[in-house]
Amino acid sequence: MNSRSIFAWCMHHPIGTVLLTCALVLMGILAFPRLSIAPLPEAEFPTIEVSARLPGASAETMASAVATPLEVALSVVPGITEMTSSSALGSVNITLQFVLEKDIDAAAQEVQAALNQAAGRLPDMPNQPTWRKANPSDSPILIIGVTSETLSRSQISDLAETVLARQLSQIYGVGEVFIGGQQKPAIRIQARPEVLAANNLTLADIRAVVQKASVNQPKGALFGANRVSTLAVNDQIFSADEYGQLIVKYDNGNPVYLRDVANVVAGAENDFVQIWPNGESGVALIIRRQPGANIVATADAIQAALPQLMSALPADIKVEVFNDRTRTIRASLAEVELTLAIAVVLVIAVMAAFLKQWSATLIVTAVLLVSLIATCAFMYLAGFSINNLTLVAIVIAVGFIVDDAIVVIENIHCYLELGLSKTEAALKGAQEIGFTVISISVSLIAAFIPLLFMGGIIGRLFLEFSLTAAAAILISVVVCLTLAPTLASIFMDKAPHHDANNPGLFDRLVQRYDRVLTWALAHQRVMLCVFGLTLAGSVASFIAIPKGFFPLQDTGFVIGSTQAASDISYEDMVAKHKQLEDILRKDPDITGFNHAVGGNNSTGAGRIWIVLSDPDDRDASASEIIDRLRPQFAQIPGLQVFLRASQDINLGANQGRAQYQYVLKALDSDELASWTNQLTAKLRQNPLFTDLSNDLQWDANIIRLELDRQAAARLGFTAADLDQALYDAFGQRQISEYQTETNQYNVILEVSPEQRGRADSLNYFYLRSPLTGDMVPLLSFAKVLPAQSGPVVIAHHGMQPAANISFNLAAGVALGDAVKALEQARAELNMPAAVLGTFLGAAQAFQDSLASQPLLILTALLAVYIILGVLYESFVHPLTILSTLPSAAIGAIGLLWLWGLDFSIMALIGIILLIGIVKKNGILMVDFALQAQREQGLSARDAIHQACLVRFRPIMMTTLAAILGAVPLLLGFGTGSELRVPLGVAIVGGLAFSQILTLLTTPVVFLTLDKLFLQKRRQA
Repeated sequence: MNSRSIFAWCMHHPIGTVLLTCALVLMGILAFPRLSIAPLPEAEFPTIEVSARLPGASAETMASAVATPLEVALSVVPGITEMTSSSALGSVNITLQFVLEKDIDAAAQEVQAALNQAAGRLPDMPNQPTWRKANPSDSPILIIGVTSETLSRSQISDLAETVLARQLSQIYGVGEVFIGGQQKPAIRIQARPEVLAANNLTLADIRAVVQKASVNQPKGALFGANRVSTLAVNDQIFSADEYGQLIVKYDNGNPVYLRDVANVVAGAENDFVQIWPNGESGVALIIRRQPGANIVATADAIQAALPQLMSALPADIKVEVFNDRTRTIRASLAEVELTLAIAVVLVIAVMAAFLKQWSATLIVTAVLLVSLIATCAFMYLAGFSINNLTLVAIVIAVGFIVDDAIVVIENIHCYLELGLSKTEAALKGAQEIGFTVISISVSLIAAFIPLLFMGGIIGRLFLEFSLTAAAAILISVVVCLTLAPTLASIFMDKAPHHDANNPGLFDRLVQRYDRVLTWALAHQRVMLCVFGLTLAGSVASFIAIPKGFFPLQDTGFVIGSTQAASDISYEDMVAKHKQLEDILRKDPDITGFNHAVGGNNSTGAGRIWIVLSDPDDRDASASEIIDRLRPQFAQIPGLQVFLRASQDINLGANQGRAQYQYVLKALDSDELASWTNQLTAKLRQNPLFTDLSNDLQWDANIIRLELDRQAAARLGFTAADLDQALYDAFGQRQISEYQTETNQYNVILEVSPEQRGRADSLNYFYLRSPLTGDMVPLLSFAKVLPAQSGPVVIAHHGMQPAANISFNLAAGVALGDAVKALEQARAELNMPAAVLGTFLGAAQAFQDSLASQPLLILTALLAVYIILGVLYESFVHPLTILSTLPSAAIGAIGLLWLWGLDFSIMALIGIILLIGIVKKNGILMVDFALQAQREQGLSARDAIHQACLVRFRPIMMTTLAAILGAVPLLLGFGTGSELRVPLGVAIVGGLAFSQILTLLTTPVVFLTLDKLFLQKRRQA
């Protein structure tokens, strides 16, 4: 079926055409409420976090005895792109990031198999390593505070775990429910070494007695003739008093009770951790989603489950949602929807002003609305979500859709002015312009082809954007060439008669353009020089403009960490955090906050979570608030505070202190530490960087004991005996547990609090000799060495010792400039090749995208050229059409510069969109000129001159429609505007500047190429 029959069929069957259109609209209406909601398209690396705990083990022991065997076993799991680990006192966290194509469930099975394989090489641990499908660098989707004025923190922690956390963990999409500040109930046996020695007892004796005294094992059942009876024994001990009544020995027939040699108290597993939700003592449930789970759907499911769970809690417990990440997501999407509505209104207004006919305006409006609604049906079928990028794609598509409709209606309008009937004008106008509309749209879609084949995280992010925009364009082509002519043949009024003696505003504008165009065609060399300058200027401006990645978002949420001296006391750290709390309370833009101490088993580390008021309710951005808080926090002596604005795009697996990370790796830890500190010190002198720090912490106070192996051997002791004795005393050793219907609780052995923090308590330690049975002082075969410094945390990256340098950017600084400055600093230090350095997360993705930007733009140009060459069966005419692009590039980059924006990924997308949009002017001119040459026998000069004048009005209308469609993006109002502004600025700047030049340069380029390549062929 040819195009003519399609147009004719639709106009001869208006009811059928309208009903088919209604079916499209109905599908879109049904699909829209079923679309999921998200901040951005799903584009995350599958990530799994492995955790292992060995209470009391130093960072060095955890790194060598636990982290290294696990890393070696996990290294055989296929598809790992990044493996990082962090070993601290008593804990190891290993983060595995996989290739985008990796199925996370399959990865989890392979990780579990690797952990099983490594189990035989691990030390004796209370629990085997565990894993969870969660990215520790991802921002939590919900933070829920749990507080009480009457219950202790241990009681709150127990209820939060058993009633809330476990149930919330089962909700689909939840990856981790971390209980911040948890002080899980435990029974603590605090032995007094001097009393033990006086009673000829050791900590090993206490451990053995406790482990045998409380068990929970099967007992069997009595199967009688008449009944079956289950056997039960009071074999478990549940209270501190019962443990205190245990007999540990008999001394001359007199029992020695556990309470006689130790304090047995009901306490917490870890006394040195605490969190303050909004300044109140309690716990906080920090909920992260699984990679790939929908944020809004998961948060909604949690919110829906909370009321029922809260009803099971005591009345004096308060549960409050501290931060809901979906708050700004919903606000941002609402702003984009408002932007879409404004764009539609502006575009319709400009059409009404140009067409001056309600019928024509309403037809174009109908085409626009049908195309947009039908696009929702495509999104649903494709499994896309409503997010910032797909909505922006629809906003941008408004201009494209209207362009097609305007071109069709304007051509019909011209034939109505010539006196044809509605049906004749609609049929002839649609037939004449159909190829042009298809050329414009197909070549526009060709510009998206490179985006569809982009690799990595950026390609995954913009896949939905590209396909949504392409679908809207294809749908609009169909609707424009079927519904628009059909409605025009019925409803479109004849054009009003124009008085030639009294030309209107637009007629006068055409006359002035005619005079300027005549001059340009008479001075072709001058115009070619102008074109050459724009071509050179576009390349130069692209090279010169500062490069960035994604604009920093203001999500209304700030994450931070604190660092004090590693040997600071718990009480001093709490006091410093209380000063920090006072500062947060006074800031008018902060609506809530959480802060915690005791992270990573170090009293010198803390965390902060800050909730800001809605962006519309404050004048300062999140980055400006961070800048405002920074000098205030600096007044707290001995405390460093690092803050970063939470982002919807988290690309790394490393939870850095600031927005960007750079990692150094070396086989020699001392060499690594030296060069890391040198590079950090040099970068601190550069004003481009703020909040710069590294995670090397070598200020831990290490008290080492030197074992005299010969003396120990004479007494029958080994190094293992010394380790076990110290572990019993200072490792908060979990020696037993008691179990209830809802939970399991540990029994912890340690020395008394008075002795736990003093090295001289070792003077009272005695061990029983395996050879003689006598009590032997521990210091008789070991001596205490002077205190030394050691690592608090040991980091690995790719199974090598590593150090992470984190930094934020000063106001107005582009990421590209900071990357160059860092690489230059490394070169100036002459850092050896053995110390490897690489960017992580967003900075690494920026480097990858920066290298591919020129290729991406060239690929888009080549794709458009190929499509145009096929459509026009010519190597030359596509060059004429593409000559419109250099001026658009200059306009886009120039306005970005004036706006104070760097060339980010969003600006790059704007440039690629311009490649598709701007060449429309060239197509309209060239298409008409070629037709005039064929049908009217005009010369090339006369044909292009006539084409420019006839197509002037549709060119102006379509360009203004596209500009007005992007103006709401440029204005950047409301939540989430940071992502939209660069796109709007690039499109508006490129369209405005190119419109001025291409109306003059494109005709000259057409004539020049015609003279060089086509004129001789026609003469031959």
